[in-house]
Amino acid sequence: MPVQQAQNTQQNGFAVYVEQRPAGLVGRFVITIHHLVGLLFGGAFAFVRQKKALREANTLEMLLLRFGLVFIWPFMNKQLIRQPFPVQFRQRLEMLGPTYIKLGQILSLREDLLPKAITDELKNLLDRLPAVPFERFQELIETGLNRPVETMFLWIEPTPLGSASLAQTHRAILTTRQVVVIKVLKPGVRQTVTRDTVLLRLVGQILQLFLARYQPARLINEFCRYTLREVDLRFEAENAETFAANFKDEPDVRFPRVYKEFSDQDVLCMEYFRGVTPQANIVNKLSRQQKERLIELGVGATIRMIFRDGFFHADLHPGNLIIFKNRQVGFIDLGMVGRFDTQTRRRMLYYFYSLVMGNPANAARYLTSMALVSHKSDVNGFRRAVEELYQRWLRSSNFDDFSLGRLILESVALAGRYRIEYPGEIILMVKTLITIEGVGHIVAPGIDVRVASRGHIQRIILEQYNLGKMLRDSALLVPELLDLINRSPLALNESLQTLESQLKQSRPDPLQGVRTSILAGFCMVAGAILVAFGSPWPVWAVLFLLAFVFAIKS
Repeated sequence: MPVQQAQNTQQNGFAVYVEQRPAGLVGRFVITIHHLVGLLFGGAFAFVRQKKALREANTLEMLLLRFGLVFIWPFMNKQLIRQPFPVQFRQRLEMLGPTYIKLGQILSLREDLLPKAITDELKNLLDRLPAVPFERFQELIETGLNRPVETMFLWIEPTPLGSASLAQTHRAILTTRQVVVIKVLKPGVRQTVTRDTVLLRLVGQILQLFLARYQPARLINEFCRYTLREVDLRFEAENAETFAANFKDEPDVRFPRVYKEFSDQDVLCMEYFRGVTPQANIVNKLSRQQKERLIELGVGATIRMIFRDGFFHADLHPGNLIIFKNRQVGFIDLGMVGRFDTQTRRRMLYYFYSLVMGNPANAARYLTSMALVSHKSDVNGFRRAVEELYQRWLRSSNFDDFSLGRLILESVALAGRYRIEYPGEIILMVKTLITIEGVGHIVAPGIDVRVASRGHIQRIILEQYNLGKMLRDSALLVPELLDLINRSPLALNESLQTLESQLKQSRPDPLQGVRTSILAGFCMVAGAILVAFGSPWPVWAVLFLLAFVFAIKS
């Protein structure tokens, strides 16, 4: 059966993607600098208009600025620079292409760093972009997999399921009759992104000299790391497999199966989910029990991803959630994920637990402990402001006025006022929580995610301190513990010899007791900290034993 032929994508609601040879590094540098300089002068024109509106444009500094801009005016895009600065920023990102569109989408979440007017405008970045013509799409599949399309697929739907900045997806049927989704990188995207990330890192280093407070170099490096992974579809395949493994005990939470024999760096073939996205006209037809089950699954899955696994969907929106007829839920588009290391995940767990259990002081303390601070940071002021915010939220928490996701976002946004920053993963986590809360509101208007999350977070806390898990973790340290026991006689013998030599001295050391007391106290405090953080018992048991020995010696 031959693969179905193409139709005109323009007639199917997508503009036609105009394929161009990717510009070289020098060419992209010139284009980037052109738009950066244009944005700088466009911002100056917007600033002058703002001052004129406030009747503050007649100072000497403003007159000199206006005089200088007269000479720039003939070279500017008049239609563009008449727009407010946030609109200019968004439009120039769209002109620069896929890398910068992705950058704008990430920046739209950074309310802790950027003015709200800019982040709100960046949320309008294009998400329905021109589509590659169907014939070219088939060529890209054949080039990526190095075999004819007919040997793999019985049928490919000509109309794209979606066309984003980096890739395009179509539904298809394999020769084995499974219904799948084919995701293909658009031509030239990888080369463009790779060159853009080189330039962005350079720009980040330059901006760091003038805007060190906003840490542009760190932010851009984080963005480049995420984006370079997205233009290699093998990473998305690995993400899908990791999620499936993490949820193997929860069959009602599904992630698409990856067909590796039809996937590569540029092509990804995944299971097609026959379901619907969460929309009010669909969920209103569900019974109360079905709605409760959906909320249980959606909220529970998100809480597990973030606080149990430290590996979560970082590009979650209603279009990436699927509801099945049997009331299972599925997650798709897994290219961007967030990761927490063990320490950050544990602090996030304690932070969220404190929030949902109504302990604002502890929540503020844990949130502050994850902050990136400098000598200019007002940590104590930030912690007090966050605690006051949480206390207000506890008195009037509701989805419409003061939701849980909004609360966390406002907490992080407060950081800029106190010269404090947060890692990008925490911002991605906030976006994920806001999305799942919004979807929950569609299913059950007025949902209190704090209540819906409480049981799940308590379950994870109990799992962390499960006796069996602690014993399994302790078993990993058995070799080190045996080695410590094996070396103990030698260490004890050396200690006794040292003690005897000290006793033979004519003048005893008056500070010896102080030293051993300090060592005893240090071991005791260190052991208590390890107990509080759930470390395996052999570690803190040895510290307590040493504290006891030092206490006797002192």
